Amino acid sequence: MTSVRRAWALAGLAVVSWVDVLLELIAFALLCVGLVLFFSPAVEIARVRSRRTRELVGRWTGREIPSPYRPAPPEPERERDGWYRDGTQLYRRAWWIRWNRRFTWIMEDPATGREFGWQLLNPLVALGFAVFSLVTGPVALRGYARWTGYWLGPHAPRGKSWLGRRFETLGYQLGLWAISVAQLGLAVAQIIVLTGAVPVFPTVTRASRAVADTFRREAERWTGVRIAQPYLPPPALPVPRGDGMYQFGKQLYEEPWWPMLRARIHWVLHDRATWRDLAAALLLPVLTPVLWVPSAALVFWGIYGLVALWITGQHSWFEMVGLPAVTSTGGAFAMMPVALAAVFVGLLPAPWLARRQAKFGRWLLGPTEASRLAQRVHRLDQTRVEVNVAQAAELRRIERDLHDGIQSRLVAMGMKLGAVEALIDHDPDKAKQLAAELREASSEALTELRSLVRGIHPPVLSERGLVDAVRAAALDSPLKVEVTATVPGRLEQPAEACAYFAVCELLGNAAKHGEARRATVALEYLDGLLRATVTDDGKGGADAARGTGLRGIERRLSGFAGRLALTSPPGGPTEAIVEVPCQLDPGPSSPKTSTSSETA
Repeated sequence: MTSVRRAWALAGLAVVSWVDVLLELIAFALLCVGLVLFFSPAVEIARVRSRRTRELVGRWTGREIPSPYRPAPPEPERERDGWYRDGTQLYRRAWWIRWNRRFTWIMEDPATGREFGWQLLNPLVALGFAVFSLVTGPVALRGYARWTGYWLGPHAPRGKSWLGRRFETLGYQLGLWAISVAQLGLAVAQIIVLTGAVPVFPTVTRASRAVADTFRREAERWTGVRIAQPYLPPPALPVPRGDGMYQFGKQLYEEPWWPMLRARIHWVLHDRATWRDLAAALLLPVLTPVLWVPSAALVFWGIYGLVALWITGQHSWFEMVGLPAVTSTGGAFAMMPVALAAVFVGLLPAPWLARRQAKFGRWLLGPTEASRLAQRVHRLDQTRVEVNVAQAAELRRIERDLHDGIQSRLVAMGMKLGAVEALIDHDPDKAKQLAAELREASSEALTELRSLVRGIHPPVLSERGLVDAVRAAALDSPLKVEVTATVPGRLEQPAEACAYFAVCELLGNAAKHGEARRATVALEYLDGLLRATVTDDGKGGADAARGTGLRGIERRLSGFAGRLALTSPPGGPTEAIVEVPCQLDPGPSSPKTSTSSETA
């Protein structure tokens, strides 16, 4: 009877969870209309009931169900000036940063979707097990524990199936088309503003460019097709002349607002990318449906055909395309392969078509040679200053290390040598003791000098190359690091040094700030681009705007026209991608491809 009472108690708790489902649906509806503050509290309230269910199941059946959620994001930290910082934004109160982090944590956690499915189905299943417990008792209770553990227990990440990947890719095609439709709406607004309100044109153009950048970003994330930004650099802020006036062309102004506005209007009107964006906004929504409408139509026709055969009974669905009418169960079985074949044929070319759609967008939204040259000149102007600053800082660090470390030790050794000379005649024993101390001090000075040289340029990097140097750094790391690499030989030495120090800095950050235990480093070289991907299982929340180490990596990469892409949601994992354009070293070296290495 105890098992029956417990089963019915769990069933009652499950039925109450439908209230959580209703609250979550209401919060999601409010989220869709812009009221975003209610969704994450509704999900967290539902998690309280789920946690209670896991506790009762573990206590009554002995089957412990660990929490399936990712680690909660850290609390915001107040800066020294009293403000709270989130990226490039400052806040007087921490509640918005806290809510935003928890909202991202909940939305990106796969356990959220599984838990919602469990809340929908669990009341019916729990009632079924409760009825079944009247006959089997503890067996039904253990069965409910396995059911709950499957839905609410932690799940190892699994790869997506063939069907899931193609359905996802078809969704990506629809997503890119939807973004292009949004860009079309802003393009119409641009044309309207251009004919009657030119001062507003730069603002509307920047909004349109934000949508175009979304297309570029999602195209790379969804299909792997990278689309670079084609825009010319924005104009600098106006600087007053010697007489305090501001100049634009041949016109002088007392205030900087008008010359700044005219400069921005001139910038967007004379940038060819503005008109290429307009052409893309007109062409993409019209032409790209050719790449996804046939696939979507076949998939919809096949899926609805299955529904028509076995659920709705609309057997005339197949007559719409000239197939014979289905009038019997045997005919339904005979028509099932036709519906399944339609779904298969519609999904089969989806990845290829999605890449074609993204490449068509790259042809319209990508940079031209003129914009590439202008961006390169602008980037060189920026990186020249950053490289000089970084070089000066590195020289100051080396000077400081030599002055405070090696030089101080050498001075102390010189003073001890003088004492040895004074004591060697009348106190040989004391002189021998000082000589032993000198030998130990010389050994320490040599070790410190080697460490300093290794920090400037590690010998293993010069002798063995990037892959073995990263493997050596992984062995020295406190983390359990796995290194995989596909590098066909030695690369240019400056690029190797840049990538090496970036990887070392990322591993150090993962151990020191991310509280990680494991990390992976993947080195790839393809088409003149070295890519190093560092992934750790730490707590996440890394931000290049706040970390001096990450900012130093960006400064170092800027000298090579490289980039750092950081993905670090609160709770982890953190993934950092370092890209360095470089070429293979033309010197004689034996090409080699390293496989993997892991520290103990």
